[in-house]
Amino acid sequence: MFAKLREKLGGPLNRAPVVSVLRLHGAIGGGGGLRGGLNDAALATQIEQAFAPKRLKAVALSINSPGGSPTQSALIAARIRRLALEREVKVYAFCEDVAASGGYWLATAGDEIWADDNSIIGSIGVIYAGFGFQALLEKQGIERRVHTAGESKSMLDPFKPENPDDVARIKTLQEQIHQNFISQVKSRRGLKLADQNLFTGDVWVGEGAREVGLIDGVGHLVPKMKDIFGEKVRLNVITQKRSFFQRLGAPGVQDVAFAVEELALWSRFGL
Repeated sequence: MFAKLREKLGGPLNRAPVVSVLRLHGAIGGGGGLRGGLNDAALATQIEQAFAPKRLKAVALSINSPGGSPTQSALIAARIRRLALEREVKVYAFCEDVAASGGYWLATAGDEIWADDNSIIGSIGVIYAGFGFQALLEKQGIERRVHTAGESKSMLDPFKPENPDDVARIKTLQEQIHQNFISQVKSRRGLKLADQNLFTGDVWVGEGAREVGLIDGVGHLVPKMKDIFGEKVRLNVITQKRSFFQRLGAPGVQDVAFAVEELALWSRFGL
């Protein structure tokens, strides 16, 4: 009886279209370095929740990331695409300050990519950075003793002089990852990409990124979702549960180490 009455009055109160909002903010890391960053295992439950609502019309990705682990970037994006295909739901990516390197890989999980006029987009490349401490050890009179089985086991040891063979090997690995990144961008952006070399690690800002095809246009999440799904659209924001110590605001040693690594990633883009 009440169900029929609701239908006559215009239907159930929760008929508003639902768009899940998934926040992908921060550097991207696995189980080793960047422990506090985005990774597939930590995000799995949130991504599942984003695609769970019954009246789901779309999933909106809020992305603000300077990059990080290429593997975790690929795993997260692949999980999003897999669920999007299973649920037959469109995904919209909205870039904030930065969607660069692995952050742009995440953005390619979207069927459409939108950004702010000031968003930094791109950096489709692979980087390795480290330090060399051999001169410091010599100056302090410290002898380091390392024994390995396998000539490449101590590749790029920061306490030894740089070995040209090690550099050649790391460049070979980087080239393979770079090609995987290029394939991901081409498969997701297709004919939208401009006929020019976009894969040098360069970045574009706002409208410039649209001109070369890396984004679909300048637009923000809430107004864009209202434009597409109407003023009554219901945004289902997926939040991440924090540990007891995180809620207390007590940083651990790993948190401090991550903060330093993340700061270095953000600083590449002047942030």
